[in-house]
Amino acid sequence: MDKVTHYQSLIKEILHRHIGNDFPPKEEYDEQVIIDDKHGHYILMGVGWDGYKRVHGISIHLDLKGDKIWIQTDWTEPGVAKELQELGVPKSDIVLAFHAPYRRKLIEDYAVG
Repeated sequence: MDKVTHYQSLIKEILHRHIGNDFPPKEEYDEQVIIDDKHGHYILMGVGWDGYKRVHGISIHLDLKGDKIWIQTDWTEPGVAKELQELGVPKSDIVLAFHAPYRRKLIEDYAVG
């Protein structure tokens, strides 16, 4: 299995692992995993209602650009970067894209972009 295909598999595993973890089950609430292998976009989002409050938000958004995993959004604990590392992805292949480009240079061992 090539690196990109392997990373796609790991990303999907992480997204599915988080379904149901961040929001209690509700009748009019759904968590959606959105996978676009062709363009390298991967999202876990919640859609629906929590009582009178509309819920529509992304808890995880990852992009696969070349052979690097870009973490665009991560509202999980302990964090997708840590999960990726535990699955064998080196920090040098992870971009913490939710940080400004000038700040990424200051974060030890992670990819800048």
